Amino acid sequence: MFLSREDLSKIGFKCFGENVLISDKCSIYSPGLIEIGNNVRIDDYVILSPSTSLKIGNYIHIGCYASIIGKGEFILEDFVGISGRVSLYSSSDDYTGMSMTNPMVPDRFKKVTNGKIHIKKHSIIGAGSIILPKVTLGIGCSIYAQTLIKSDCEDFGVYAGNPSKLIGKRLRKFLIYEKELTGNY
Repeated sequence: MFLSREDLSKIGFKCFGENVLISDKCSIYSPGLIEIGNNVRIDDYVILSPSTSLKIGNYIHIGCYASIIGKGEFILEDFVGISGRVSLYSSSDDYTGMSMTNPMVPDRFKKVTNGKIHIKKHSIIGAGSIILPKVTLGIGCSIYAQTLIKSDCEDFGVYAGNPSKLIGKRLRKFLIYEKELTGNY
């Protein structure tokens, strides 16, 4: 079941637009840091937990069990699709053993990398993929399921694997449909 507009108003988002459908099973932390555009759907068991800001554009879908967590800024431009079980982490612990980890350990004992995640217009992220801090997905980027993204991805690039590799270029017919939908010729 999706929250009503009245329910959305009570949550305390920084702002939200029209036709926003958020599951009543979504977990939302720090809603005052979250901006949501028009025509956005967020499915069951999604976790939204920004510590800086989360900007969700227009015509966005975030699939079930996805998570957006961390101390870096998040920007999801228009027409972004995030499949189920995708994780966007704008913070990541050091796994080398040179520091301690987990949120209950005081900061002075940890070495955490924080950085913005920017997902540009028309990018699509396949199920189970992980995006780490300091990453920009270019315009129209396509990320296959189960892909680990640790560095920037070029416009219209198609990526797969762990670690990710550029495996091709995405067709651009969807840009014609965008013009038809928005009336911007």
